[in-house]
Amino acid sequence: MPEPGLSSPSALSPSTGPSDEPPFLSALTAVLQAAAREVAAAAPATAAPPAPAVDAPATPAAVPVAGAAPVAAPAAAVPGAAGLERILRGPSGLGTDGLLLPSRLPVPEARTAPAEAGAPAEGVPVPGLYFHPVPEPDPVRVAEVSRRIKDWAVDEVDLFPDEWEGQFDGFSVGRYMVACHPDAPTIDHLMLATRLMVAENAVDDCYCEDHGGSPVGLGSRLLLAHTALDPLHTTAEYAPGWVESLGADAPRRAYRSAMQYFTEAASPSQADRFRHDMARLHLGYLAEAAWAETDHVPEVWEYLAMRQFNNFRPCPTITDTVGGYELPADLHALPATQRVIALAGNATTIVNDLYSYTKELAGPGRHLNLPVVISEREGLSDKDGYLKAVEVHNELMHAFEAESAALAAACPAPPLLRFLRGVAAWVDGNHHWHQTNTYRYSLPDFW
Repeated sequence: MPEPGLSSPSALSPSTGPSDEPPFLSALTAVLQAAAREVAAAAPATAAPPAPAVDAPATPAAVPVAGAAPVAAPAAAVPGAAGLERILRGPSGLGTDGLLLPSRLPVPEARTAPAEAGAPAEGVPVPGLYFHPVPEPDPVRVAEVSRRIKDWAVDEVDLFPDEWEGQFDGFSVGRYMVACHPDAPTIDHLMLATRLMVAENAVDDCYCEDHGGSPVGLGSRLLLAHTALDPLHTTAEYAPGWVESLGADAPRRAYRSAMQYFTEAASPSQADRFRHDMARLHLGYLAEAAWAETDHVPEVWEYLAMRQFNNFRPCPTITDTVGGYELPADLHALPATQRVIALAGNATTIVNDLYSYTKELAGPGRHLNLPVVISEREGLSDKDGYLKAVEVHNELMHAFEAESAALAAACPAPPLLRFLRGVAAWVDGNHHWHQTNTYRYSLPDFW
């Protein structure tokens, strides 16, 4: 059995064999390559050759979804892309040569997956849902990530009491993160995402939901926990009290430790980007808590606005750090890039609403999710509300894919191309985990 993914990255050579990647990624690859050829053809004869588009590692084979129409890249220019020429040209002037974007990016060496990695996945997908199936993630990596994250949770941060161990194991976070980050060069890179995922769920469970969470006083708890990610800068007299508070409960211990590991591997820009997205997440938690305190059912558009903040966005936004490279801040900040990331976060979060629907209905009180809000606000049956939520998800997914392809064609910078592929892989891996985690989720009997 091979060692679990501890090899160093190497340059990727363009594939000459048939593609076995999901349909969207194959289409996106074609767009990226075509965009690079167009840039090369348009370049003046005296200009240096443009950086070639880089093929990311091939993702697992997928079966096209029945009835899903192929997504064509919009021909129009990407909105908000002013300044793309400057970004693609890169910095100029004395001493800036080392700041230019690399023409090739390090990517992990190809690995042969064990035979069991292609075994049929458990669980039933939501009927009518648009998604790209993927085979089981590499079980060697899954086992190693699962071992390391449990050691971290138990020995380093004292995350949960003994009676919660079954729930921790049932979450299957190792499978989740390996499925979502197929281009992670090493287990250490995968662990960056895995610790943060576990810490975020500890905050959600212990502060908001299953394990003692409450909307009452949530703002104060979230603010203090956020200082474990975005440290307090204060006077010598009051700093010790803050430092001591970081170990006061499991969520803060987990945040502090996971962020320390992350900042050691990430650039300052990547770390600050993550802090920003976590502030967005906490704002979404507060909006949902406010509705719970007043027993308010929001309009559907209001719920979707809350879900744009209370969603998975912090996870795909770190795909470059986990992949061992960096998407430059100028490219990340493009309005078109921000739209792609937002659509990915929104679509994947509606996946959670759909797969966790019966789990949430079985809990105490009323738990807001998109099917419930649609049913109550639009006077639909439970079944029709659920089916309309599936349609909302599908529209978001098609928009995500179309906007990704348009951005790739307009801005074929190698780090951005790889980042877009990484976010798409995260979207697919997120669905795979929800579908196959039968410990946590089951579908309603609507079909």
